[in-house]
Amino acid sequence: MELIYGTTNPAKLNLMKGFLSGTGIRIIGLNEFSGIPGEPGEYGRTPLENARGKAEYYYRILKRPVFSCDSGLFIDGLSEEEQPGVHVRRRNGKILTDPEMTEYYSCIAARFGGKCRARYQNGICVIFSETERYEHDGQDISGESFWLVDQAKLQKEKGFPLDCISVDMETGLYFVDEGYIPGIGEEENGFRRFWQRVMEAHEKRAQRDGKERE
Repeated sequence: MELIYGTTNPAKLNLMKGFLSGTGIRIIGLNEFSGIPGEPGEYGRTPLENARGKAEYYYRILKRPVFSCDSGLFIDGLSEEEQPGVHVRRRNGKILTDPEMTEYYSCIAARFGGKCRARYQNGICVIFSETERYEHDGQDISGESFWLVDQAKLQKEKGFPLDCISVDMETGLYFVDEGYIPGIGEEENGFRRFWQRVMEAHEKRAQRDGKERE
């Protein structure tokens, strides 16, 4: 099974490929296509609403099975108005570059004495056809809390600028440290369970549709 991941971010594509390793699902990114007219705006209030909007946009253009995953960042201690939420990269009306993101969020950590607890919330939408789609935004795909700190290390992967100021709570290692091994955590297991449910439902639907055509 081949699916299109509605993203041009190579870091996100590689991460999802890792999650899907061994599942029989092959994903390709938007960088393998030409002529796609820009990107959809992010007008949703939640990660799932943004993921749904992106998946619908790319499905209308490509007419092939596609999915999109969107994230929101939530930081303990910030007011509701200050929470990044789904606008992690857009702050004060500006789209931040990777270095600008690192600087902006390290300054927030500095306000809390050098570190603050943060977590991501994820939402995913998969569209196979006009009448078949699957969505999920449970905590099982949103990962564990981590420390956001004010002392940055060198960025390791383009597209994931916050990894260089993100620290694992259990080991104390930065996400970019050589010895840091994420392993199979709650987020990865959650995504794998979601994809298993999707593929089982998709196969049952295909079998049912096939019988109806006989």
